[in-house]
Amino acid sequence: MTLRIERSQNPTDEERQAILLPLRAYNAAKAGVSTQEPVALLVRDESGEILGGLHGRVFYQWLYIDLLSVPEQARGQGMGTKLMQMAEDLAREKECIGVWLDTFDFQAPEFYRKLGYSELGQITDYPPGHKRFFFQKRLKNET
Repeated sequence: MTLRIERSQNPTDEERQAILLPLRAYNAAKAGVSTQEPVALLVRDESGEILGGLHGRVFYQWLYIDLLSVPEQARGQGMGTKLMQMAEDLAREKECIGVWLDTFDFQAPEFYRKLGYSELGQITDYPPGHKRFFFQKRLKNET
């Protein structure tokens, strides 16, 4: 069999799935089957409009938080902390080992440190002139 590599100018979802399928099969063979479960905590105003919240997914017994947005008018009033506590409670409910997330230096690294998250690493100049931080907090075996 002869293999070649070609660049896809406008990658399609079908092309992504063709790459993802064998990767998922390999991962399942090594780590077991796990299905991603999306989670969301929504911040709504009195008319029901969504103004912010938290979004993530549970996968391999970890909650990954990909979005956290606190409405401007609620910042500094504990809403971000409440969202994170609710997310951690949800993760415990789902028997997660821990929570992980990433943030930029101009967003909230100190906020996550205050909540007990430990830094796993960072990427410098992502975006240029800034840093992207990766954090985790283990939930199992907490005292």
